[in-house]
Amino acid sequence: MEHQYKPETICIQSGWTPKKGEPRVLPIYQSTTFKYDTSEQMARLFDLEDDGYFYTRLQNPTNDAVAQKICELEGGSSAMLTSSGQAATFYAIFNIASAGDHIISSATIYGGSSNLFTVTLKKLGIDFTLVDPEISPEDLEKEFKPNTKAVFGETISNPSLVVLDIEKFAEAAHKHGVPLIVDNTFATPINCRPFEFGADIVTHSTTKYMDGHAMSVGGCIVDSGNFDWMAVKEKFPGLTTPDDSYHGLVYAEAFGKKAYIMKATAQLMRDLGAIQSPQNAFLLNVGLETLHLRVPRHCENAQKVAEYLEANEQVAWVNYPGLKSSPYYERAQKYMPNGTCGVIAFGLKGGRELSIRFMDNLKLACIVTHVADARTSVLHPASHTHRQLSDEQLIEAGVKPDLIRFSVGIENADDIIADIEQALDSVKE
Repeated sequence: MEHQYKPETICIQSGWTPKKGEPRVLPIYQSTTFKYDTSEQMARLFDLEDDGYFYTRLQNPTNDAVAQKICELEGGSSAMLTSSGQAATFYAIFNIASAGDHIISSATIYGGSSNLFTVTLKKLGIDFTLVDPEISPEDLEKEFKPNTKAVFGETISNPSLVVLDIEKFAEAAHKHGVPLIVDNTFATPINCRPFEFGADIVTHSTTKYMDGHAMSVGGCIVDSGNFDWMAVKEKFPGLTTPDDSYHGLVYAEAFGKKAYIMKATAQLMRDLGAIQSPQNAFLLNVGLETLHLRVPRHCENAQKVAEYLEANEQVAWVNYPGLKSSPYYERAQKYMPNGTCGVIAFGLKGGRELSIRFMDNLKLACIVTHVADARTSVLHPASHTHRQLSDEQLIEAGVKPDLIRFSVGIENADDIIADIEQALDSVKE
């Protein structure tokens, strides 16, 4: 039996295996196109009969090496990189749903995903039902329709930090013959591997912890290979019936466990082109090499900061799944016993305006439209990332008007706490 590498080794070693005389470090294949000796060789590539590279919009060796590393970290069968996390979410849904179809999603998800679902994809004719992640299994059953094609949720929601009951949603999805898609951005495969709990497809905004440096935007889709498309072939004709644009090829028959990613590459990337640049994939790989070191430090620091905030009399409330006071503590222990993430949500006594004044007085922590990188950063979602949502939609998304999203970096925890302390002192009434 072949030895299975642990995550730490995968972060360093997987994806790129150099042959004799090749670069030890993953090179950047900064080329749009690739040369072949005969027209027949190229024709076989275009018919998906041979593996290989012919145009970077579809595939690139640098990108594929990095996608393979993420695939191994998640324990999947195949993966593809996209230009952003938003593109990954869009492709993950659009690969199996089209006009007239229906998707069930947890309501507590990233504001960009919520807008993608309820505004943009709605314009394309795909209907979404947003459900409370704490919905009972019985009530969840009632939300399925004959045209439901997938269920979607986030391992740890951004920014409300709700820990998804993956098994509950997976069981409901499978009972109705559809896959569960889970955005695993905040937990990363270092802390949680959703496939082990029944999820079928995982997405990432690699822009966050995976990159870690806030240098490159990117996304990734990983398929477990576990969902049997042919068992419910009438629901997913795109995968189970002939594709006329490839001479009648049937993805589920031709590619087996790799069918979902092959279709996303051959159709969506071909037609929509949201490819990650090889340069960005290279930078992402540099980040991945230290993911196993950074994630535990993020969690360790966040735990200290959360405990400080919980004990501070100026703080109205704190939500961090690592706190025993969190309603998600027990669930977090089940799904991610080694830690959750470095992001904390909290509010101050004095409400929204005081929260904004507090943020303006921070020195080490910067106000940025970003989260989950090496540097401590802060954001007020109601004013920034979720600004397009009404107060009613904010509450539905689990975003209180006074919520401060505090992304704890990997600096010294005492320095981070000292910065919070001086900012709190400056807004004391």
